[in-house]
Amino acid sequence: MARHTHGPADAVPRGRLPAALRVVAGVHLLALCAVLVMPRAWPWALAAALLSHAAVAVLSLIPRTRLLGPNLLRLPAAHAGRGEVAITIDDGPDPRTTPAVLDLLDAHGARASFFCIGERVERHPELAREIVRRGHRVENHTARHRLDFALLGPRGCLAEVAAGQASILRVTGVAPCYVRAPAGFRNPWCWTALERCGLLLASWTRRGFDTRDGNPERVLARLTRGLGAGDILLLHDGHCALDARGEPVILAVLGSLLPLLRERSLRAVALPVPGDLA
Repeated sequence: MARHTHGPADAVPRGRLPAALRVVAGVHLLALCAVLVMPRAWPWALAAALLSHAAVAVLSLIPRTRLLGPNLLRLPAAHAGRGEVAITIDDGPDPRTTPAVLDLLDAHGARASFFCIGERVERHPELAREIVRRGHRVENHTARHRLDFALLGPRGCLAEVAAGQASILRVTGVAPCYVRAPAGFRNPWCWTALERCGLLLASWTRRGFDTRDGNPERVLARLTRGLGAGDILLLHDGHCALDARGEPVILAVLGSLLPLLRERSLRAVALPVPGDLA
């Protein structure tokens, strides 16, 4: 029977537009008032409204912004105080890469959050269940990882998030607590999907760009430059670049990263369940 563990619904802010969308609503109201008072001002009113929409479009391409709603960029202070670093792994599960990633994590006693694509979970259900069986979290990376996700309307955005949530719950029996937008490009309507599905948005502190760089040293350097307790790291087991030997670069990176964390007295963990975010 499917089980909902640590449901995050009570942790999701409700009933309030994100800051950027409140500004857009205010601009529209002022523009309308201006046109009613001075009809000839309509070109300026229209320009102001269009500029506000353009600003939101730009913000949707900034993965770490909080102007479009709550966004987890670092672990809470209590977790940082315990020397924890969250490892998050996107775009799987992948039958070639994910099993080797799981073995590496096991060998170092590390835990991670896997942001999985719903259709890949449906395609590789046993692998998704294996992630959970080994003590990791499976989180929501939308149903299909559409590259136009940021351009979808409210219904399309909700459909992608809800379908990803349903696939993961159906296959693993555990409801995700977090969603991550494809490539981090957040849809402006994402906040409504989060409310409907009881999810929190999670981004990252630092990323390795391992989908386009097959050099393990460079990827590792990006992840560890300024690395400290409380950081959220981003890697990929799906859509991962290959190193000079033709192997997924994440394997070499984790092989160096996990011992380095131990040397620095840091512990690799999954993202905390929302009830543990305080």
